[in-house]
Amino acid sequence: MRKSMLWLTVVAAVLLVVIAPWTVNRLSGESAGSTSSDSLTVQTHDGESKTYTQKELKEMLTDIQYKVTQQDGTEKAFDNAYWDTKEAGIYVDIVSGEPLFSSTDKYKSGTGWPSFTKPLEPDNIITKDDPGIFGVRTEVRSKHGDSHLGHVFEDGPEPTGLRYCMNSAALEFIPKDELSDRGYGEYERLFD
Repeated sequence: MRKSMLWLTVVAAVLLVVIAPWTVNRLSGESAGSTSSDSLTVQTHDGESKTYTQKELKEMLTDIQYKVTQQDGTEKAFDNAYWDTKEAGIYVDIVSGEPLFSSTDKYKSGTGWPSFTKPLEPDNIITKDDPGIFGVRTEVRSKHGDSHLGHVFEDGPEPTGLRYCMNSAALEFIPKDELSDRGYGEYERLFD
C-alpha cells in the first residue's frame, strides 16, 4: 500500500512538471505551435515582399496586436475595437494588409469578438488544428502575414454554419468610403 502511494505521488509530480508549463501557456492564449524567429517576411496586399525584424514588429504594433498576431494570444472579449462595429467596410490583416473579412458577412455572435460567417478572400486564410486543454480548436491565420487571427467554429448561422471568431487586434478596418484611396477599390462592389 505504501509503495503504491509513493508510486502515485511520483507519477503525479512528473505529470505536474510536464503539463503545468503547457497549461499556463494555453490558458494565456499561446498556441501549441507558437514559435518565434528573428524576422518575419510578409507579402503585402499590393504584392510587395517586406521583411520585419521582431524589434520592428514590436515598434509597429501595439502590445496587444503583437501578442495576438505574433504570439498567438487572445484579446479580452467585449473590450476590443471591432466586436460591435456595424460600419460598412472590410477587415484586413494588421501586418500584411491582405483582405480577410467583409462587414457584409459580420454578425452579432454574442461572444464579444468580431464574428464572420465566411472569409472575404478564402485564399488569404489558413486553418490548422490548435490542441488545447478543452479539446482541439481550428486556428485561423493569415496566409501572407502569418498572423494569428482567431479560431473558426461550427456553430455559426446559415448559410455556412461557421463562426470565424477573430481578434480585433489582428485586424484593421477599412471603411467603404476609403477603399479606393487605400488600394482596395475592387471591394467597393460589395457595398453598392
